[in-house]
Amino acid sequence: MKLKELIKDLSYTLSENTDIDNEKILDTDISDVIYDSRKVQKDSLFVCLSGSSFDGHKFAQSAVDGGAAAVLVCEDVEVKNALVIKVEDTRKALALVSAEYFGNPANELTTIGITGTKGKTTTASMVANILTAGGLKTGIIGTLGIVIDGKVEETANTTPESYEIQRAMRKMINEGCKCVVMEASSLGLKWHRTDGFIFDYAIFTNFSHDHIGGAEHKDMQEYLDCKALLFKQCKAGMINIDDAKAQYIIEHSSCKIETFGFSKNAELIGSDDSLISKAGYLGVHFTISGVMNTELDVDIPGKFMAYNALAAISVCRHLVSLDAIKEGLNTVKVKGRVEPVPVPGHYTLLIDYAHNALSMESLLTILREYHPNRLITLFGAGGNRPRDRRYEMGEISGRLSDLSVITEDNSRFENVMDIIEDIKVGINKTDGKYVVIPDRTDAIRYCIKNAQDGDIIVLAGKGHENYQDKNGKKTHYDEREVIASILAEK
Repeated sequence: MKLKELIKDLSYTLSENTDIDNEKILDTDISDVIYDSRKVQKDSLFVCLSGSSFDGHKFAQSAVDGGAAAVLVCEDVEVKNALVIKVEDTRKALALVSAEYFGNPANELTTIGITGTKGKTTTASMVANILTAGGLKTGIIGTLGIVIDGKVEETANTTPESYEIQRAMRKMINEGCKCVVMEASSLGLKWHRTDGFIFDYAIFTNFSHDHIGGAEHKDMQEYLDCKALLFKQCKAGMINIDDAKAQYIIEHSSCKIETFGFSKNAELIGSDDSLISKAGYLGVHFTISGVMNTELDVDIPGKFMAYNALAAISVCRHLVSLDAIKEGLNTVKVKGRVEPVPVPGHYTLLIDYAHNALSMESLLTILREYHPNRLITLFGAGGNRPRDRRYEMGEISGRLSDLSVITEDNSRFENVMDIIEDIKVGINKTDGKYVVIPDRTDAIRYCIKNAQDGDIIVLAGKGHENYQDKNGKKTHYDEREVIASILAEK
């Protein structure tokens, strides 16, 4: 695509360099849009982004030396032999240019954005599973990466840079997707990563303390205001009316609003939630009324999952049948989030990402509500991280588990046994039983070989990760593969 076409929607000024022909460069066919100077290629457009620890403007000339035909800036730079295009905000410009470069893929998809402090990843998986059950192939962009047909491309952020979002949507279309569901983080919204298109639907899950200080948000008000931005960039917004900040989101929106929740004030009302417990299936059952009337089962443990399900239903009811909604929720799996793994015995084996005291306490408290025969927690702690975290994790597991299996988890440059000794400091503050098995595979084998009917075994810490980080080297390690190998042993 010619440069002049790429930037046609931008408000910009051009440099007046005497050593180049602006019109000739504007007529150049741009090979790619680049924001990392190390990836520059001939006739690319280099976009200078600024962050808390870097400034792309410092690399403008090196990008030109590497072949860039033009640079897009929001600060004055000294560049020779290239066109300099100055805009007010290069992050916003990157979004608009990327959308144009990939042919505005959002116009060919049903786009669904999800924001909120908690529940984005789970709700995104629910939406995708429901729509797929209804015959609408759906891609996901979020914490787990870019997911198409179960295949995952890892990303650096929950909401990637706008170029990566636009590229992913074009790839989804090429692979037959009709819809995309995207986690819209507060930082992604703040830094214009989701600019360049209007979402068809947007979901607000909830709001609580998070992401304050440093390079993120200066205070809770800014954090909330960034969440609210999504509802000025969509056609219809689905709001959890039970959340304390729901009214603020509604008042600061410019879209059509629909509500869900357990309150009678909601348009989509949840009620009568109860837990479902059987070997290999821990979930929640609830009733919905209002704009829909039925009963549903969700194959993820915890009563709060009913809220995530209501959020998913609030969008999906506009796109697929009730049967698809029921099937999608009853079979949904979220990789690494209380993810059940099939086992031949009458017990439940789960994989979860809980890797600190707060997330572990939340997870184990939920699982205790299912009244297992025994709750067994396998976990370790990360190396080169504060030791207090290990004490706290040990104490939480000792208090809430019937048995703790202490093992390794990304020890990095520390000795595994030193980390385990720190965990024991916390667990010894409780009466909890524990065993120490330093090798994680041996520890998983121990849990499986010693499982009893009615046990819930949770492998905590790795979740969706597929590696172990030891001594500065990452090696492939997927707990699902490890479990399959152990189950195949004679």
